[in-house]
Amino acid sequence: MTSLSAKIQDVFDEPACDYNRGKDAKARKEGCARPLTPGAAAGGCAFDGAKIVLQPITDVAHLVHAPLACEGNSWDNRGAASSGAMLWRTSFTTDLTELDVVMGQGERKLFKAIREIKETYAPPAVFVYSTCVTALTGDDIEAVCKRAGEKFGLAVVPVNAPGFIGSKNLGNKLAGEALLDHVIGTVEPDDAGPYDINILGEFNLSGEFWLVKPLLDRLGIRVRACIPGDARYIDVASAHRARAAMMVCSTALINLARKMQERWDIPFFEGSFYGISDTSEALRNIAELLVKQGADPQILDRTQTLIAEQEAIAWKKLDAYRRRLQGKRVLLNTGGVKSWSVVHALMEIGMEIVGTSVKKSTVEDRERIKQILKDDNHMFEQMAARELYAMLLHHKADIMLSGGRTQFIALKAKTPWLDINQERQHPYAGYDGMVELVRQIDLAIHNPIWCQVREPAPWDCKPDLKEELPDTKNEAATLHAVQEFVPTTADDFGER
Repeated sequence: MTSLSAKIQDVFDEPACDYNRGKDAKARKEGCARPLTPGAAAGGCAFDGAKIVLQPITDVAHLVHAPLACEGNSWDNRGAASSGAMLWRTSFTTDLTELDVVMGQGERKLFKAIREIKETYAPPAVFVYSTCVTALTGDDIEAVCKRAGEKFGLAVVPVNAPGFIGSKNLGNKLAGEALLDHVIGTVEPDDAGPYDINILGEFNLSGEFWLVKPLLDRLGIRVRACIPGDARYIDVASAHRARAAMMVCSTALINLARKMQERWDIPFFEGSFYGISDTSEALRNIAELLVKQGADPQILDRTQTLIAEQEAIAWKKLDAYRRRLQGKRVLLNTGGVKSWSVVHALMEIGMEIVGTSVKKSTVEDRERIKQILKDDNHMFEQMAARELYAMLLHHKADIMLSGGRTQFIALKAKTPWLDINQERQHPYAGYDGMVELVRQIDLAIHNPIWCQVREPAPWDCKPDLKEELPDTKNEAATLHAVQEFVPTTADDFGER
């Protein structure tokens, strides 16, 4: 665990983080965040975070060295999409039992599992994940991976991120460290060119990166590696020959971008493909970075021409929704890059942001939100469920955009809700993605079901019979009331 402790400390002391640079030496040693209590790692544990970052590398076998439940709880936890290899959709685990732990058979079982995967699937690499159980029992997965790689002639990558060491975000960064230590730079491409870039922190959720890649293709820009969305092992291994990089989610992989710049002179910037203006700005920044790295300056003119064409098409499509959504109030309960990029995108079409969560946002993300909203009161670190419910119940927002875990708060408050997190079914990146996002918001807000569910229930609309019936305190009055109220003959019934 000594090497793991050193790796965690290195991840915490991140020079690329403006907030971290402002600390003194003593504060930096204490880490970027207070470690979470084991078993209470809100939002996922470190193992979960590492698996999220690496599993979208689609032609790799992802082997979890743990009891079965660890793989069952983490499999397919994001809506990433693949255009080819599907090996990543197969679950591999050593399925340790109490007997394996007592008899010290963990390392032997891991070696046999790697051999079985090699013989059955012949992948280019096997990623082996340490977990709480195997870290506590002291299994040396790095030694086993090294021996298996030499024996079977394939890359076997140890991912040392057991769940108890911290949060999901820490696991994200440790996954980036595993790529730096064992994958990136291990393959030399024979087709490197001046227009090669890396996209870092892009997960291709619902296939949304496929809405952006055609734009880059039209500019002659090749994505050497998209890490991790829809990636192949050889692409990641040769990513060190890219000329520039774009960081989409710095919360997850800022350490990867910074160290690739230091080792291989790959400059990077942080941007977003959410919204029309941000997509255009990202394309301009990519072109400018490539020119600084030696590409033909004509790419700047081609980029500007493409932006003008695509913006005109997108705004024309959005005109139909602008009148219907102008002034509608949005509550965002998300985090990371979406906390500011989606805010900017929605404000472009005239929607009002009444609040956005910054719980998982970096200091840079928060500064962007301040510049966009011009009001700190619309930013909240964490809002309890009852506070979200009260806000929606009193109609302070027309729709809430969040993840699936908070959808029932909106539904209970009879307020429209749209999934903006990783479980969503629709891609929202790029120009076409922005149109799709606005279309889904329009469908949610103007769905006729909301008018119906907000109506009083039928049992709340019954007339008060006490007002219609006379006083029935005595027997005579009761008999008279019954005779007046209930027909006694067929004729009476027909007349009444």
